[in-house]
Order: sequence, then structure tokens, then C-alpha cells
Amino acid sequence: QFLQCLDNFGVKPVKAAGERFDPNIHEAIMQVDEGDYDTDTVVCEHQKGYLLNERLLRPCLVTVAKGRKKL
Repeated sequence: QFLQCLDNFGVKPVKAAGERFDPNIHEAIMQVDEGDYDTDTVVCEHQKGYLLNERLLRPCLVTVAKGRKKL
């Protein structure tokens, strides 16, 4: 019910996992060598972020992939 109430007031969660890292809405707290993901792809979301009518209330805390290694 609480999340529904927030939604009614225009508060929306920020999409993170699998998305390209955006410093405007994500805060990188860790970077990992992850061969399955492209560089600057969010691998893990540690804390949800929220937008209020397209304005950032709180950024997502995320882990970002360094990307595929080239031989």
C-alpha cells in the first residue's frame, strides 16, 4: 500500500540492473570484471533509487561492469 501511495504522488523507482550506467541517476559503489556484460552496464543494484516527476530523489547504488576483455 505504501508503494502504491508513492506511485499516486508521482514517485517512481529508477531502473538499474541490466541498464547502461547513467551518472545522473546511478551512483557506482563498485566496479567488477564481468565478461558477460558490456562496459558500463549495471550488474547489481544495492539500493533502489527514486524519481519524483522526473527529478531525482535518491540515486541507485550500483555495481558496474568493466566489460569484456579484448585479447
